[in-house]
Amino acid sequence: MTAARVRGGFNQYGFTVGILMLDTRFPRIPGDMGNAATFPFPVRYQRVAGASPDLVVRRGAAGLLPAFVDGARQLEREGVGAITTNCGFLVTYQRELAAAVAVPVFTSSLLLVPLVHRMLPPGRRVGIMTVNAASLGAEHLAAAGVGPDVPVAVAGLEGEKEFTRVLLGDEMELDVELAREEHVRVARRLVTDHPDVGAIVLECTNMPPYTADIQRETGRPVFDITTLVRMAHDGLAAGRAPRPA
Repeated sequence: MTAARVRGGFNQYGFTVGILMLDTRFPRIPGDMGNAATFPFPVRYQRVAGASPDLVVRRGAAGLLPAFVDGARQLEREGVGAITTNCGFLVTYQRELAAAVAVPVFTSSLLLVPLVHRMLPPGRRVGIMTVNAASLGAEHLAAAGVGPDVPVAVAGLEGEKEFTRVLLGDEMELDVELAREEHVRVARRLVTDHPDVGAIVLECTNMPPYTADIQRETGRPVFDITTLVRMAHDGLAAGRAPRPA
């Protein structure tokens, strides 16, 4: 129900979550964070110029913090209630981005790892699937609050032929079924090599289209960035502008 009198202040309304997007052209299918049809509610996108996947993942997003801060502040000015990014490796900017705006910021699904670990029985670890395991370092885990008391097992898709090549190379075409097979294969290897994996967190924001396939293959709970986006939306939806005057 709309109040009889409401207060403005923004140019557009109805957005709960704003998403800082890498500067890409590769295809994004439903389920991918960069496809607006993934969400049953509107999200607001902000492209960060020059933030190529290779620069962010393989080269540590060197020099990009000011551009991401500017993008976050722009989303805040447009009225979003929370801000996220569309690359899990940007977790290294979590502290700086959260300090730059007055709304909640969650840069990466890796922030879920400590929570998921606490859901599991003793002796279980969290599996992390990533676009490139060689690039996922201790600094990313530390920035996500994953301490030495949180055991993890990491598996990357960089050894496969399609998914990582297309994303990090920012190519124009993706073989979706081949990418699906790669996710299933890597997930199977993860739980075979580490039978104590009790749940899986998908680092890459382009992996959610394959979440259900991984769940079916492994029988484990699987969490991804859309888990966090939906949580943020639910925490904000009833209080978004325009609010009663």
